[in-house]
Amino acid sequence: MASTLPPDVVDDLFRHRYARMVAGLCRVLGPAKLELAEDVVQEAMMRALRVWPAEGVPEQPHAWVFRVARNLALDSLRRQKIADRVGDELQRWAAAEASTHPATAPSDPDQIGDDTLRMLFLCAHPDVPSDARVPLILKNVCGLGVPAIARALLKKDATIAQRLVRAKAKLQTIGAEFAMPSSDELPERTAVVLQVIYLMFNEGYRAHAGETLIRSDLIDEAVRLNALLVERTDTRSPAAHALLALLLMLGSRIPARTNDRGDLITLAQQDRSKWDRRWIACGFHHFKLSISGREMTAYHCEAAIASHHAIATTYADTDWQNILDEYDRLLTIAPSPIVRLNRAVAVGKVHGASAGLQELKHLEHDQALHDYFLLGAVTAQLHWERGDHAPAVTALEHALSQPCSDPERRLLEQRLQACRNQEPPPPW
Repeated sequence: MASTLPPDVVDDLFRHRYARMVAGLCRVLGPAKLELAEDVVQEAMMRALRVWPAEGVPEQPHAWVFRVARNLALDSLRRQKIADRVGDELQRWAAAEASTHPATAPSDPDQIGDDTLRMLFLCAHPDVPSDARVPLILKNVCGLGVPAIARALLKKDATIAQRLVRAKAKLQTIGAEFAMPSSDELPERTAVVLQVIYLMFNEGYRAHAGETLIRSDLIDEAVRLNALLVERTDTRSPAAHALLALLLMLGSRIPARTNDRGDLITLAQQDRSKWDRRWIACGFHHFKLSISGREMTAYHCEAAIASHHAIATTYADTDWQNILDEYDRLLTIAPSPIVRLNRAVAVGKVHGASAGLQELKHLEHDQALHDYFLLGAVTAQLHWERGDHAPAVTALEHALSQPCSDPERRLLEQRLQACRNQEPPPPW
């Protein structure tokens, strides 16, 4: 009799194991076989979903999937008459991976034994089209699907799919090695890796769709990979320290971001006693290290913004003027529609809702934010604070028509009802 699979089993496979298996296979088969590695891992997982409900979950689910993926790879390679060369190594890989905890990190940071980090740098190869590197990493390191990548990058699904095809085709032709880049290539590729770690964390911190707001697996993996970078002498940099500071300060809020029902709690309403003070302290440690050089990056600005929130005892104590100053600096370093939207919130806090709405006028027709629900949510909040309920309702209705996670949708629905009832605007 068929049964449903335990959610934790599915979660472990698809969130924790996918990227590790693809990376391990890519190391054995070579970067030119990345598409084969993706295909066999996906097929192995699909077989698990078909077989296990009827036959029961194996005692070691991940080992079962590893073996199936290995056998599928061997079958494909036999058809290409190259299986003998990698057969023994594939068997060793499957045995080792099946017995290794996914969070295991190298004991010696100067001797990378982490396939995931190698995969990060492979996908950041300079010969891979620049607009395809980040999608390639998000797909093969983070395990994100095309729709999630498209939402994270504010692009269309078809655009991301095309970039992934081009990237994998390029890897097949350039003869890249599954290894750390040379010292000459390292700075450029590290910058791409940092960008992806940032996006990985953001997807975990605020999932773009689904029943849960937070994906702790992505958050933990982003912090782990960032920590590996600052531990290594050749990848350590002010930017890497600044990003790690940002991730730790934001991550400290996770225990207070949702309630027991999984509902979203806004920054203004969070119980700050639940914030993880160890993460905050560690974040300030890395922030101090990040400002020891002359380099100033977007991560420095965002970490500085997070630090102002971290030191505020209450939401009312937040130093919005300093936050606005940091957004002004960020806008000169890394201008983007998201930065302008966040800056408009700070402008509203410092100069009033009308000033904030004036800033939003520059974003009304920005195609990058066309499907971004937070533009409508922020617009609604500022109208609401002015007492303009009709445009606030319209903006909230528009926000609800855009993709978002279930907790975010519930919050928008609650605010829409309160706004229709002309209740005072809750803090945002």
